Amino acid sequence: MAEALLRHYGEGQFQVFSAGTEPDQVDPRVLEALQELGISSNGLHAKPLDRFADQSFDFVITLCSKARQECGNWPGSGVVLAWDFDDPRSSSDPQAIPKTLQAIIQRIRLFIEVNSKATGTLYPSLSPLEFYKALADEVRLKTLLLLRDQELCVCELVEALQQPQPKISRNLAQLRKTGLLLDRRQGQWVFYRLHPLMSDWMKAVIRTTAENNQEFFAAASARLEAMAHRPAAGEACLTGCG
Repeated sequence: MAEALLRHYGEGQFQVFSAGTEPDQVDPRVLEALQELGISSNGLHAKPLDRFADQSFDFVITLCSKARQECGNWPGSGVVLAWDFDDPRSSSDPQAIPKTLQAIIQRIRLFIEVNSKATGTLYPSLSPLEFYKALADEVRLKTLLLLRDQELCVCELVEALQQPQPKISRNLAQLRKTGLLLDRRQGQWVFYRLHPLMSDWMKAVIRTTAENNQEFFAAASARLEAMAHRPAAGEACLTGCG
């Protein structure tokens, strides 16, 4: 359902894929409910998660607690969103599937509204001058280089850059305000990554800078790799980096 709905309401803004932890045949009642709303179900079929195991995604959205546990830490994933719904197929309510469909529609419309704003207004308004000004600081530049292919907690950046937490947090806030970073709060801790909707040319600048100037942030990378008890998504940050 979610794949068909995001394709329909997203109007081509997103590439959409779906998979299940225990894929089964698509329930005919789902196809009927989609058809009643005028939403195409062409090409819909159940797929296993391992079909996409080697792919990276800007967003990973789980629709039940079991899926959240099994793919909440999807390698290479961007923003992970947990939308927990009860399985309508196991409900005795004859309207369970239509009700679930409407609930997912509401979530998807909000998702599109938020991320369409980021796509449509944030990055076109960020000029090359503003982008390069954001990079014109050693802490901010090294932060972006370290984050180019991973998500890091504030305490990891403190360790890697050997700077006090207030200074790191101040620069992270500036990068977030500019639109280059996206933060994710997990309990009392905050993780950062490059914004998945960042313009391609900006990503290319960061990637090329990293590839051709590895000595510039080699020490920071080494400290990060040597850091003991590094926090991970879904785990507590032992050094308290909120």
